[in-house]
Amino acid sequence: MAHDILRRLVANSMAALDDGVYDVDAYAGDAAGSLRKSDYDLAERIRTAPHAAVISEIKFSSPSEGKLRTASDPATIAAAMVRGGAVGLSVLTQPHLFGGSPEYFAKVRQAVDVPMLMKDIIVDKRQIDAAVRIGADYILLIQSVFGSGACTGQTADGLAEYARSQGLGVLLEVHTAQEYGEAAASEADIIGINNRNLDTLAINTDVTRDILQLRGQARQGTGDERVTISESGIASADDVRRVRGYGADGFLVGSSIMKSHNIEEAVRGMVNAY
Repeated sequence: MAHDILRRLVANSMAALDDGVYDVDAYAGDAAGSLRKSDYDLAERIRTAPHAAVISEIKFSSPSEGKLRTASDPATIAAAMVRGGAVGLSVLTQPHLFGGSPEYFAKVRQAVDVPMLMKDIIVDKRQIDAAVRIGADYILLIQSVFGSGACTGQTADGLAEYARSQGLGVLLEVHTAQEYGEAAASEADIIGINNRNLDTLAINTDVTRDILQLRGQARQGTGDERVTISESGIASADDVRRVRGYGADGFLVGSSIMKSHNIEEAVRGMVNAY
């Protein structure tokens, strides 16, 4: 049934909030109260990348595939991804269905100095406060969570404004042309096109192609040069080259890298796709 998955994802975030998952004082924070962010900006690193701009994602499970990898030290995984050439890292902090945690994020933050995206179903300012504490550079907001009615009492614009007031960048994720239009009118720093339909979990990279064709038409004469990345369904260098041909500036890759026997080489293969 339409939106059931989205509603479940939102319910999971509310349950995690109630369980105190985002109360991070026990393991994050220096004398100033927060872990230090990266010295680099994610959007700028994507713009200036000499090769394919890959954001590599650390997650141990997913709703569509279940367990991806036995849970292990996320800092070790992160270091391999950085050696492979990732321009930034995305770390899941949602425990339900994704096997993530803010604690994992904090461990990675203390181990690497690349821009980091807190990847979660963010529905509350308390999650954004946690992002600041654990040293996130960016947060993810999902347009369909708010546009579908799955989340009430909050708006993407309101949470984005709050995040930016706390010094965080915002990656706003869309799946349809309508959502892209809404994102283009927002103050989001990066727009992410998710090739996965969150109602059905089906993936089709033609979603990126179709939306970016419309973007090209809409951008004419506007001066809007915001970074746009493609997410989901990218599993090889061939995929990277194809989606690059659609006009994507960068690529967020999770499951295929996490399932790889050699994470460093998996990332390097995609980075060197062009």
